[in-house]
Amino acid sequence: MVFNPLQEKGIPLEKQLRNWSELNVKPYDKETVHPYSRCRGIAANGVEVEAMMFSHQMARNTIDPKIKQQLAMVRRVEAQQQKAINWLIPGDESTLEVTIGYEQVAVDLTSCIAKLEPDPYLRQVYEFGLLEDFDHLYRYANLYDLLDGRRAEKLVGELTEIMPGRPTIFEHRHPHDEIRRPMTALAADPQSILNAMMVMSAEQQTMNFYNTIGNRFQEPLARGLYLEIAEIEEQHVSHYESILDPSCTWIENLLLHELTECWMYYSFMEEEPDPRVKALYETHLAMEIEHLQIAAELMRTVEKRDPEQLLPKSLKPNLTFKENKAYVREVLAKQVDLTADGADFVPITDLPSGHRYFDYQRAVNGDQVPSEQVIEEMRGKGREYRLETEGPHPVEALRLDEDGRKGSKLAYHEVAAE
Repeated sequence: MVFNPLQEKGIPLEKQLRNWSELNVKPYDKETVHPYSRCRGIAANGVEVEAMMFSHQMARNTIDPKIKQQLAMVRRVEAQQQKAINWLIPGDESTLEVTIGYEQVAVDLTSCIAKLEPDPYLRQVYEFGLLEDFDHLYRYANLYDLLDGRRAEKLVGELTEIMPGRPTIFEHRHPHDEIRRPMTALAADPQSILNAMMVMSAEQQTMNFYNTIGNRFQEPLARGLYLEIAEIEEQHVSHYESILDPSCTWIENLLLHELTECWMYYSFMEEEPDPRVKALYETHLAMEIEHLQIAAELMRTVEKRDPEQLLPKSLKPNLTFKENKAYVREVLAKQVDLTADGADFVPITDLPSGHRYFDYQRAVNGDQVPSEQVIEEMRGKGREYRLETEGPHPVEALRLDEDGRKGSKLAYHEVAAE
C-alpha cells in the first residue's frame, strides 16, 4: 500500500497540542517488549530530536517573524511527539540495556536502508558504517556481561547476531577521511534522500545519548568505552550528513525533514504489534501530514516553487525492522578490512605508510583502548560473549580458537595482511 501525504488530510495544527497526562505515556514492559518495538521507538526519538534541532537552527537563520512563529508552533508539537515516544522507555531499563537497543537499531536499521538504497556509492556508505556499529554492539554486550553478569540475547531476541565487526580500535580515522561525496537532491532518487535523513538522524541521537550518559557510570572501563564509541558516533554523523545535498535551501530541508517523519511513522505503524504504540504512531503520522503540507505551502509562497517537484509521488511503508543476519555476514566477509581515504573506501593495506590514518591512530589510541580492554577483561575471566546463531564468524581470522583467543585486535591485523 502506498500513499501521498500531500493529498491526505492531517490533524489541524491548532488541535495537535496534548496535555501532560497524554504525553506521560505508560512505558513498555522491558521483560515482554518485542526487541523491534524497542528499536522503532529509539529510531523515532532520534528523528524527532533532529526535527526539533533543525527547526531551531532554521529559526536562528531566518529574519521573517511570521516564519519564526510558524516554525515555533510546529516545533512545539514536534517536542511533544519526542516526549511521547521517548517516555515509552521504562525507568527500570538500565543505561546499558538501552544502549544495546541503540546498537541493535544501528545494525538493523542501517541494513534495511542499505538494501533499499538504489545508488551503489551510497549503499557502500551505509555498509561501511554498518560494520562499525555491529562491532559496538559486541563491545557493549561484553560490558553488559562483565558488569551485570547478564547476556544480551534476551534484549536482542536473537534477531541480531553479536560478534566482532570492524574492530572499534581501527575505526578511529582522521576527520578529513569522514567526508563523503554528496548527492544532488533534485537528481537523486527520493528513496536516497529518505535513507540519508533517517540514518543521519538515528546516528546523531546515538551520539547525543552517549555524550550525555557515558559519564554516569562509576566504573572507569565503562566510562572509557562510552567515551571511545561516542567519538566514533561523531565520526558517523560527519560520514552520513556529508552525503546530503549542501545546496538545499532551509525550506527544502524543512520539507524533507517532514517527509522523512511521514515515511517513518507510516512504516512503523504498519508493523508495530503493540496496539497502544501503533495508535501513537498513527496519531503522529496524522500530525506530520499537516506539518508537511505547511512546509509545502511555505515553499510555494516564499520560494515560488512547486514542492511536488522535489517530493516523491507516493510513499511506501518499506522502513522495516527484520532479521539481517545473512546480509550482515555477507558484508562482513567482503568489507571488514576497508578503511576510508578521503571520500573513497579502500583496503587498509592500500594506505601508504605515511598516511594520516596512522598518525591519527597513534594520537588517540595511545597504550590503552577501552574497546579492547573490555574483551581482554572478559577473556581474563575465561569467557567472551558472542551470539553466533548462524555458525562460526564469516571471517576466519575473527573466529575464536579452542582457547577462546583471537577475535579483535590480532585478528584484524591478520585480515589486513591477507
